[in-house]
Amino acid sequence: MLLIIATVSLFILLVKLGFWQLSRADLKENIQSQLIARQASAPLSFAQLLSFPSTESLTGYRFNATVHPIGEKIFLLDNQIFNGQIGYLALQILQIAPNTPWLLVELGFIPAGADRRQLPTFQHISKIQTLSGRLYQKQTNPMSSALMAEAGWPKRIQNLNITHIENVLQHSVAPAVFQPESILEVDLPHPWKPIPFTAQKHLGYAFQWFSMALVYALLMIYFIKGRLKNNNLETITKQ
Repeated sequence: MLLIIATVSLFILLVKLGFWQLSRADLKENIQSQLIARQASAPLSFAQLLSFPSTESLTGYRFNATVHPIGEKIFLLDNQIFNGQIGYLALQILQIAPNTPWLLVELGFIPAGADRRQLPTFQHISKIQTLSGRLYQKQTNPMSSALMAEAGWPKRIQNLNITHIENVLQHSVAPAVFQPESILEVDLPHPWKPIPFTAQKHLGYAFQWFSMALVYALLMIYFIKGRLKNNNLETITKQ
């Protein structure tokens, strides 16, 4: 009896995992449709960015702004991977207008050197310029969202936590990161992964779970039929 319960329970679990992946695929398809619609819409203004509902994501919206350097306040987001290389995502704090929140602008990806004690050198925004691009908000890491900022500038950090960045700067910061299409005098690649796993990935995982459930069910049927056959032979032999 215990074997039957365990068998049925495991089969149900595998099937549920398959349906869960299907639901994740539907969610990712909806997000992808939203991103396409946002890219086709008019760019947000800075005022719209600041007043955007906190319950909604800003990822994918187009954005244009004239940015003003305010020193070399640059954060280096650690443990980033781009084209198989490990490195940093450089993010510079810039001003749009006086007495308003600052804006976190992505400069791009920078490969890390062999010696982690030595931070890489790179170009940054040093002149007033008008930029066009898109906004994004990184998902919070449920395991750790602490900034873990190191001393000095540029400042190495472990998580992109805008609230913690505001605490470090002692100044308010816009709720999304701005990723420009191009920056004068800065030629760094811009990774873009608004959806870590595509709908196709989840469909593939769903197929794997359903396949495992089917194989497991066939094996159990084969095993049970074998046990029943052996029991019948034992009964006939005893008679």
